[in-house]
Amino acid sequence: MPRAATSPVFVGTAACAGCHPNETAAYRGSDHARAMQPASTESVLGDFGDSRFSQQGVNSTFSRRDGKFFVRTDGRDGKLADFEITYTFGARPLQQYLVPFPDGRLQALGIAWDTRPKSAGGQRWFHLYPGERLTGADPVHWTGREQTWNYQCAECHSTDFRKNYDAERNRYASAWAEVTVACEACHGPGSAHVAWAAKRRAGAAKPAPGTTGLPVRLGRGDGSWMIRDQSRGIAEWTGAPRTTAQVDTCARCHARRRPIVDAYAYSRPLLDTHVPALLDAGLYHADGQILGEVYEYGSFVQSRMFRAGVTCSDCHEPHTLALRADGNAVCAQCHAPARFDSVAHHHHTVGSDAARCVACHMSSRTYMVVDPRRDHSFRIPRPDLATALQTPDTCTQCHRDRQPAWAAEQIVRWYGPVTAARRPHFAHAIDAGRRGLANAEPSLAALASDLNEPGIARATALQLLRGYLSPRSRPVVEAAVRDADPLVRATAIAALEALAPAERPARAAAALNDPVRAVRLAAAHALADAPRESLSAEQRAGFDRAVAELIAAENVNADRPEAHVNLAALHARLGRPDEAESQLKQALVIDPRFVPAMVNMADLMRTLQRDDEGERFLQQALRVAPDSAEALHALGLRRVRQRDRAAAIDFLRRASERAPESTRFAYVYAVALHDTGAPTRAVAVLEQAHRRRPADREVLAALASYLRERGDTDAARRYADLLTR
Repeated sequence: MPRAATSPVFVGTAACAGCHPNETAAYRGSDHARAMQPASTESVLGDFGDSRFSQQGVNSTFSRRDGKFFVRTDGRDGKLADFEITYTFGARPLQQYLVPFPDGRLQALGIAWDTRPKSAGGQRWFHLYPGERLTGADPVHWTGREQTWNYQCAECHSTDFRKNYDAERNRYASAWAEVTVACEACHGPGSAHVAWAAKRRAGAAKPAPGTTGLPVRLGRGDGSWMIRDQSRGIAEWTGAPRTTAQVDTCARCHARRRPIVDAYAYSRPLLDTHVPALLDAGLYHADGQILGEVYEYGSFVQSRMFRAGVTCSDCHEPHTLALRADGNAVCAQCHAPARFDSVAHHHHTVGSDAARCVACHMSSRTYMVVDPRRDHSFRIPRPDLATALQTPDTCTQCHRDRQPAWAAEQIVRWYGPVTAARRPHFAHAIDAGRRGLANAEPSLAALASDLNEPGIARATALQLLRGYLSPRSRPVVEAAVRDADPLVRATAIAALEALAPAERPARAAAALNDPVRAVRLAAAHALADAPRESLSAEQRAGFDRAVAELIAAENVNADRPEAHVNLAALHARLGRPDEAESQLKQALVIDPRFVPAMVNMADLMRTLQRDDEGERFLQQALRVAPDSAEALHALGLRRVRQRDRAAAIDFLRRASERAPESTRFAYVYAVALHDTGAPTRAVAVLEQAHRRRPADREVLAALASYLRERGDTDAARRYADLLTR
């Protein structure tokens, strides 16, 4: 969106350097300064002296001519071709390279240079997806949409990035104020600050604090950390309560998140501009430890440090990005060494790697083949959870010849049976929710309402609770709609979508005017198919505004097919089938092989009594992805409507086999088996699904019913009792 004429503008690093020479000198050479640079002799670290790299039959060559850098590798068509590299991407411990395309895309090459010393295994080319044979049809191939810099990388590797995507032409005219992460990427546009500084130098009256013209205040606050209780040995903040402004600013890039505004609004809370990922399976282990590439924010907000008011710059110097002290000294800023940097605390040899605070409290995981990153939740080791839930155990990552149970016994021996390391943990509730266990609903409800637990864990509980919602847990969700944490509020409103549309307005309509954008978006989504007459005139106006914001939020990523699928679903719920169809067509313009758009188009065609057209999309989906469980399931339902039972059973079986984690697919397949005279097979399918998700209500109800029909009343009663509980 265009900025107002009076809004501050970006002035560039050079304008900052004159008044801030020390900060500028510290910044030079930092990872931020080298996040992205034009390809040059100084910036390019890889070997472009006709060096070669081979993977899965593709032989790539890196060369230099006429002062430019080139790679000869496979293009989208699978043929070798020469591509010019125009930008470097990162510098430590690896460097990637960007290739421009005529439609304005910059694509990140999948072959990277290992910048570590040769003694550490570096100074070599390597592939970010080792051992995989990626073709041009794969979105993860270096020419594919998952490697498009304009979407995946640019916001966090440049300053004042503007995507400038043209949907009609499906091309970019992206621009930026500075090519890398410069001063104003964090502090905001600096023109008003430069004007303030000029007036100050000219002798103008000194302005009041906080009126320096910078949109974002990133200082550490007025106060200090002080250890008041030496027996406890942990510092407390002595000043006014600290805000989350600094953490929110860093989280814009140091979080797994999706943007919901364009352009970025400096100084706003994180959830006004982005929605962070929750502790989702595939991203985090059940206890919140990092799994996928989630960066630092989602871990940090789980920590006691965050709750106590610690900010990023308490540990990291914000310009060099280095730690403020070496080794355990950075922790000793707030944790008394006499108590914590001692054998009595860590039980390891003083000065050894095992005695480093991070060894136990910040375990690492390696991403991009060579890049180890530390978990920022500062967690107490919990080998007992590793034993119960198969989560990672930091103890046995070093003691590889031992089991977590041994480590759990050692901790009890050192610290006693009743310690912080043995307290109840939210991991059990999240694990139960993910696995569909019988105790999931009460456990998740208890976690969601526990104000002593991290907001991100409570929000995750609410997200999982959506699949279990009943009169027993509904009050917890309804109370969370008014929670102080906007992430909890937004997720609670989303959980209300488990209710019938007519029940939602009384519980979610007030959130249409929430001060935080992410909460308003959740309310608009929850009320999209609610009866309009159930809203007051004022609420309808708020709903229309929130829906407009929701559409704008999806259009931030209008270059992605999934954004158009989301918009199509929204328009369908709003009763706008023409707009829904148009959005799905746009998704297929962006990516003609995007199966979710085809499956959703077929479903839309069904609602419009255009089933024959819909089938053509499903057949195309199977040509693109023969193992697509969603397409197979949809075709099975289509054959049911056509009364072709044999074909329906075959498609539904294949869908259930391709996605064994989906109890819904198993349930539909079992119902089809039962209704075509195969009740024994139906029960077998349902029992297998029940073992995967013991609390699935549809599965339990079907088992109780089918077993009763065949006279097995004892088994039917067992499943009925489970369903009742």
